[in-house]
Amino acid sequence: MKIFVTGGAGFIGSQFIRDWTHRHPESPVVNFDKLTYAGNLANLASVQSHDAYSFAMGDICDQRALLEAMPHGADAIVHFAAESHVDRSISGAAEFILTNVLGTQMLLDVARQRKVKRFLHISTDEVGGSMAPSEWFHEDSPLDPRSPYSASKAAAEHLVRAAGATFGLDYVITRSSNNYGPFQFPEKLLPLAICNAMQNNPIPVYGDGLQVRDWIHVADNCRALMEVLRHGKSGETYHVGSGEPRENLYVLRKLLHIMRKPESLLVHGKDRLGHDRRYAVSCEKLEREIGWTRKIALQDGLLETIQWYQQNPRWIQAVQHRNKPISTPLPLSTSSFEKVAAC
Repeated sequence: MKIFVTGGAGFIGSQFIRDWTHRHPESPVVNFDKLTYAGNLANLASVQSHDAYSFAMGDICDQRALLEAMPHGADAIVHFAAESHVDRSISGAAEFILTNVLGTQMLLDVARQRKVKRFLHISTDEVGGSMAPSEWFHEDSPLDPRSPYSASKAAAEHLVRAAGATFGLDYVITRSSNNYGPFQFPEKLLPLAICNAMQNNPIPVYGDGLQVRDWIHVADNCRALMEVLRHGKSGETYHVGSGEPRENLYVLRKLLHIMRKPESLLVHGKDRLGHDRRYAVSCEKLEREIGWTRKIALQDGLLETIQWYQQNPRWIQAVQHRNKPISTPLPLSTSSFEKVAAC
């Protein structure tokens, strides 16, 4: 297969390219990335010299750049490129609408011009909004986005489906739950907590910390994406998650226990505006139709992730010096936690 990956220098996109290249060494991969603050070519050091891999810097809103980089008749587009941080969308939504909505439409237009055979769109469980305590988000559940970020991702989903209905585009959509693992930019909850704990700095917690999220290791997620890309039914949506939603405090305490750090590092503050209380995705369809199941348990995944950050201080320092997140996570003062990303 010849695949065109957007946002391949980001956290999940780079994991996908590394895993795909390892499993399919003869398959040509074009990585198209704007290299925003969260994009980092160092994430792809292990494949940069691979004959089948190539990189093209560009913006998915730039039609000319897309046409120049995208091979005619590519087997698939795997669309990761997106602004994805909720806090940043609350601070300013315009960039999210531009990239996530208009950028997706531009990519769909170019995909038709280049006669791409399949379009895999990576969405998020957040488009379903907040779930009640016993409620699960299914693929056919109504969408109820409640942040500028999730609203932009819901809009992008609608555009992909519209391209399928109007132009006959062969597409599949995945909605992933919260990913964690190596190479994640340290403004998201778990890498931020790990980096701060390594320095014995406070870890910011929004509100009471009892928000519920479904955590899946990025390698498990990318394995699901590969299966959906190859075997998913055209026009279908598939949820990818662990099926075991946990409170943020539970996960943070487990992380601190593994690191042998005191829970006193957790510092509670004002809750995020419009903070969704619970995400819980049902993965029954993916398991039933594709045969995918999660392999990495949370305990094992956290241990591996912690060890990676402990062993890669230069990577942490490089991304912090090159790109500042909303508030630099190392060091962190207790007065600045409201500006720092927490899930």
